[in-house]
Amino acid sequence: MASFPKPRPDPGDSAVAASLLEWFDARRRDDVAWRGERDPYAILVAEVMAQQTRVETAAPYHRRFMDRFPDVRTLAEAEEDEVLGLWEGLGYYARARNLRRAARRVVSEYGGRIPRAVSELRTLPGVGPYTAGAVASVAYGLPEPAVDGNARRVLSRLGDLETASPSELDRAARNLLGAAPDRPGDVNQALMDLGSAVCTPRGPRCGACPLSNRCQALRRGTVGQRPARKRRARSPERVEAAAVVRRGGRVLVLRRPSDGLLGGLWDFPSVRLSSTTTTAAALTSALLERYGLDCRVGEEIRVLSHTFSHFRLRLAVHGARWRSGEVAQRRPHRWVGAGEFGDLAFPAYLRRLIDEDVSPR
Repeated sequence: MASFPKPRPDPGDSAVAASLLEWFDARRRDDVAWRGERDPYAILVAEVMAQQTRVETAAPYHRRFMDRFPDVRTLAEAEEDEVLGLWEGLGYYARARNLRRAARRVVSEYGGRIPRAVSELRTLPGVGPYTAGAVASVAYGLPEPAVDGNARRVLSRLGDLETASPSELDRAARNLLGAAPDRPGDVNQALMDLGSAVCTPRGPRCGACPLSNRCQALRRGTVGQRPARKRRARSPERVEAAAVVRRGGRVLVLRRPSDGLLGGLWDFPSVRLSSTTTTAAALTSALLERYGLDCRVGEEIRVLSHTFSHFRLRLAVHGARWRSGEVAQRRPHRWVGAGEFGDLAFPAYLRRLIDEDVSPR
C-alpha cells in the first residue's frame, strides 16, 4: 500500500503561530484564574462562566465555585438553589442550570470523566462549538478550534475576511493549530488574549500586535471594517410592576419557572403594565387573580432598570400588605424573614432593593 507524506504547514501559518505563541509566552495574563489549568472540569466551568462575561469578572466567581464544587460529582449532587446562589451576579442563569445538568450527565453516562471528543462534549447541556473546542484543546491537547468573539476578530482581520463565515473561521483556526501541533490549547488562548488586549473592536493597537506584518486587513486599510458589524435595533422597553407583600413580618417570594427567563431564581410577584391601568390597580388585580391574595397595595418603593439581551426592563416596586388568601401550593413560594434572603438566589438587579428596602425591617 502506497504511503503519502503528511501535508506540510503553510510557511505563513507557521510564522503566524510562532509569533503568536512567542507573544503569548511573554505575556501570560495573571487575571485569568484558570490559566495553566489542565483539569477538564475546571476548564469547563471556566469557559461556561466566561460565555457572555468578561474574564476578569468571572475570575472570582470561578474561585468560589471551585472551592465549593471541586469536582464534577460534587456539582452533580448539589441543590439547584446553591448553584444559582454562587452564580448570582454573573447573569445568564441558564448557564448555571445547564452546567449542573451537564455534571449529572457526565456522572451518569461517562463515569464522572469529562469526555475528550468534541462530538461527545457537544451533547452536554449548554456546551456549544466554542466551549467544546476549548475543553478539548486546553485540557486534552487536541487540535480543535475554540473561536470566541476575540478570536473571530483576530482571524477576520488577519485574513481580511469580509464575511467571516463559520467555515472560513474554522479553516483559518485549524490552519494555525496545524502549524503548532504541540500547543493547540495555547494557540486558542493566544488568539483570545490578543483579541482582548490588542486587536480590540475599537482603537486596536496595531503597532503592538505581533502579527501586524502579516495582517491583510492592516495592509489593505480595512481593519475598522473587519469583522463586518451587524446593525442592532434598539431593544424594546418592557414596563412591569412588582409587589413586596408583607404578612406578619415576613415577605412573599416566588420561584421563577426553570425553563424561562432567570429560571430557578426567586422574585417578587409582578405584572406587566399597559397604558390602560394604574400600577396599583394592576398589582391588586394580579395578586388576587394569579395568586389568590387580597392585598392593599401601597406607595412606590423604588424604580429599577435593567438591560437584558433582548429588552430593557423598567420595574416599579410597590409595598403591599396581605389581608387574606393563600398562594396555591402549585406555585413554588415562601414567606421569608429578614435574615433568610441571603439563602435564596435572586436576580442581581433586585439585591440593592432587598438589602436597603426589604430585608432590614
